[in-house]
Amino acid sequence: MTGPGESNDLIRAITEDFASRFVPRSTLVFVGDTADKGTHFDSDRLAALDVPVDSQGKMPDVVLHNAERGWLILVDAVTSHGPIDHQRHAELTELFAEAQAGIVYVTAFPTRAAIARYLADIAWHTTVWVADEPSHLIHFNGGRLLTPYGTK
Repeated sequence: MTGPGESNDLIRAITEDFASRFVPRSTLVFVGDTADKGTHFDSDRLAALDVPVDSQGKMPDVVLHNAERGWLILVDAVTSHGPIDHQRHAELTELFAEAQAGIVYVTAFPTRAAIARYLADIAWHTTVWVADEPSHLIHFNGGRLLTPYGTK
């Protein structure tokens, strides 16, 4: 992992580049940064979606809500949390278990080269986005690229 500056730069890229390209009509529900966790936190919207959040500690770096599709897009910046691996996937699944929206899991990397260090750890049924090649996604398994799994 890296220092606060690189994490904040990647989080900014997620909210500006990733969101506008892949979920353009989404609402930013949560964005944290390494210096001030919880920079933007729409607790009312999360409560309306049946996401009980008492602590921001386990929140992903960015949460977007796409009401049109009924999705919550959870994005972790590898520079702050590491990738969404099996353990992190389980944590997020538990945190968002009651959500009245389908859940999409995304790990953001600053560069393709950075993926190599974590490739073996990335959880199946998640998506990877790379900031220095922002128009592409990498999906780990399954036929549902950037869509939720399950019944919601």
